[in-house]
Amino acid sequence: MQLILSPWNLPQYNIVLEEYLLTERPGDVLLLYINRPSVIVGRHQTLEAEVDLSYCQREGIPVLKRLSGGGTVYHDEGNLNYAFFGDKTAEPFLDHDFNAPVIQALARLGIAAQAGPRRELLFQGRKISGTASHITRHRWLFHGTLLHRTDLERLDRIRQGDPTRRGKGVASVPSPVINIGPYRDADESTEVFCQRLTEVFLQEYGLEAPTPLTEAEQALIRQRAEQRYGSF
Repeated sequence: MQLILSPWNLPQYNIVLEEYLLTERPGDVLLLYINRPSVIVGRHQTLEAEVDLSYCQREGIPVLKRLSGGGTVYHDEGNLNYAFFGDKTAEPFLDHDFNAPVIQALARLGIAAQAGPRRELLFQGRKISGTASHITRHRWLFHGTLLHRTDLERLDRIRQGDPTRRGKGVASVPSPVINIGPYRDADESTEVFCQRLTEVFLQEYGLEAPTPLTEAEQALIRQRAEQRYGSF
């Protein structure tokens, strides 16, 4: 297992980084990252139906599609993202209980989370993590959000799309949400929470430290993101 902390908070880079780890870096990997405010839409969704694009444009919030399915999610500096990657031919380190490592890690930090019927994570009956997955010929990806101190009012605002524009796109399933930050240390920032969760995962997988991306890998990710999205 390798644990990687993204050096970026730009969603354009982190979307490309996930794709790179899925298709070009073998072995088991856990990626953690925090994005700037952004809207990440599932592969099979219609943007106009899921997101208030005019609002996002006014607020300077990028709206991007990811390679996995699932629903639309809002990222900001109060949300921690996690992504597990593995080889299909190897013994699966997550087995079929994809949420188990996150649930166990949160339990060690005093948050009693449970898996919901759609593989979401729940705390006190409300959603704290939406998840999605993607499988290629040789590898698989399972990733999710983790609401720590996300702006929930903005989250609700950006999700006011026009359902009449959906067409054949997949609809998101709305759920009541909650931040876990208020149930931990009052002054704990999301960056500090990420550090603490990282320490738990390092202990769980017997790792001494996160594995850094090489300079060549970072340059490749930046190049691909800039080729795809232009200036941002």
